[in-house]
Amino acid sequence: MLTLSLNSQLLVSFLKLTCSDGGLSFDSPPAMTRQDSAAPAGSLSVQGPSNPGYNTNPVPVPVITQTDTRDKWSKKMDFLLSVIGFAVDLGNVWRFPYICYQNGGGAFLIPYIVMAIFGGVPLFYMELALGQFHRTGAISIWKHICPIFKGIGYAICVISLYVSFYYNTIIAWALFYFYSSFASVLPWTNCDNAWNTENCTNYFLKDNVTWNNYSRSPAEEFYTRNVLEIHKSDGLSNVGGVRWQLMLCLFLIFTIVYFSLWKGVKTSGKVVWVTATLPYVVLFILLIRGATLPGAWKGVVFYLQPKWEKLFETSVWVDAAAQIFFSLGPGFGVLLALSSYNPFTNNCYRDAIVTSLVNCLTSFMSGFVIFTMLGYMAEKRNVNVEDVARDKGPSLLFITYPEAIANMTGSTFFAIIFFVMMITLGLDSTFGGLEAIITAVMDEYPEYLAHRRELFVLGLVVVCFLGSLSTLTNGGAYVVKLLEEFGVGSSIIAVGFLEAIAVSWFYGITRFSNDIKSMLGYYPGLFWKVCWVAISPAFLAYIIVSSLLKPAPLQLFDYKYPDWSITVGYIIGASSFMWIPIYMVYKLVWTPGSLKQVRPSNAAILNCQIHLNSVFHNS
Repeated sequence: MLTLSLNSQLLVSFLKLTCSDGGLSFDSPPAMTRQDSAAPAGSLSVQGPSNPGYNTNPVPVPVITQTDTRDKWSKKMDFLLSVIGFAVDLGNVWRFPYICYQNGGGAFLIPYIVMAIFGGVPLFYMELALGQFHRTGAISIWKHICPIFKGIGYAICVISLYVSFYYNTIIAWALFYFYSSFASVLPWTNCDNAWNTENCTNYFLKDNVTWNNYSRSPAEEFYTRNVLEIHKSDGLSNVGGVRWQLMLCLFLIFTIVYFSLWKGVKTSGKVVWVTATLPYVVLFILLIRGATLPGAWKGVVFYLQPKWEKLFETSVWVDAAAQIFFSLGPGFGVLLALSSYNPFTNNCYRDAIVTSLVNCLTSFMSGFVIFTMLGYMAEKRNVNVEDVARDKGPSLLFITYPEAIANMTGSTFFAIIFFVMMITLGLDSTFGGLEAIITAVMDEYPEYLAHRRELFVLGLVVVCFLGSLSTLTNGGAYVVKLLEEFGVGSSIIAVGFLEAIAVSWFYGITRFSNDIKSMLGYYPGLFWKVCWVAISPAFLAYIIVSSLLKPAPLQLFDYKYPDWSITVGYIIGASSFMWIPIYMVYKLVWTPGSLKQVRPSNAAILNCQIHLNSVFHNS
């Protein structure tokens, strides 16, 4: 019995070490790193029974803790504002209001809240806890969880790169508008400009204006013919030349990004005090102004009037699940990176609840800001709100809303603050996305990058800038749509699904709960465990299957994407996800030993966490 207990304890310690080291070895156990050796007072340990005949000396289980060399947030609010700034982005302003009215108005809030409670928030909480406990980025964290899934970290970095290629271009468009707003008469107010066509129809301050299917508002022609110059492109087959004005705007955006990130969280944590709080001030001002406009109530009724029959449509629940997932942002590696700079005992549970609530309430409030303006426009056009609200995506922000602003008293002021809000909303998300890459790569290769952060961030920003050039062409909006749909889309949901499976099933829900106990002093409740093990993975699988079975046709303005471009899109999506199976094959092939020995060795890699949990339970 004594021998059995000792062997059991040694096995626990050995399994922990070998799983954390990225593979199993039948030689001597690997030495703990300096980071592993610094365990807090409340760290886990495995003890045998209290029988005097047993060796009761605890066998310590190494815990990844904050090291003196790792950056730390200067204040708790720096972290909270960074997380809120990442989660609350342009999608909260344009995507949620559109999806809400499209899927039943007020009735949509029911599936939205259900999906948030059982899917989005548990995944959000899980990532914050993982990052805070293991103190490392999206790549190297897998040697502590389940090494064969390390490809997830590389996939996350590739997806984040794709996001940076198009997302910052949208911010550059907002900067172009911001510059154009410094005029006594906004340039998208009338049809007297060089870029306007005979279809330009200005119905504000005029009577008996006929609006038909060929009519184009001054704001629409400003966006399509002056900002994008999309009429000079034939589509993806001929995107045209690079717009130097947009390239200059993008250069300024990346300059701000670089000097916000180059010194780590100590600099970005200060910047978010402006970029994360200013949008709320502007949203409140615009909400008050919108509520005082004629016809605003029509927009609010249209926004919230429940259509209960929509609840029986599967597509509504799919949209709710996708919206909450992309809104909160688990799976992007950002939450892992940001929480890894927290103190070990930080209350990540409370952080998850607070930031999730702020995010959802911001989306809800943004709907009022948007639809009061749409109601005002419907009143002026003398049409139904649904005829005004047909625009979605960036068009809602760059056509519909600027058009409403242009015809209000004090239009210049409201245009300036609106586009400042858009720029700051976008910058926060860019900070988070690039920090996910920076933290992941620097933690994976500290021997090369530990003291070269400034150079690495500079190189990353240059790569992102060069990768964005195709989105700055005359047909760049087509590229943006393609990257948004396929570069992120199903790929990031599949990554989130595998991450949830790896943590809950391979790392083990018992062990993950013990990690949370060592940080917070109490175990997560049964609700969270059930969500992590079953409901949240099912939630993600539901989105993946639904999106693959019923893919929506891809179209932008009057341009329908050709079949070859859809194939290119699938290749883009596969180019990120493929790193997961590639790394699995790499681990199987390069693990030392013959094929017969490799197979059980790698099977042990997959199952070591399950065995470890069993030993914990029975020892």
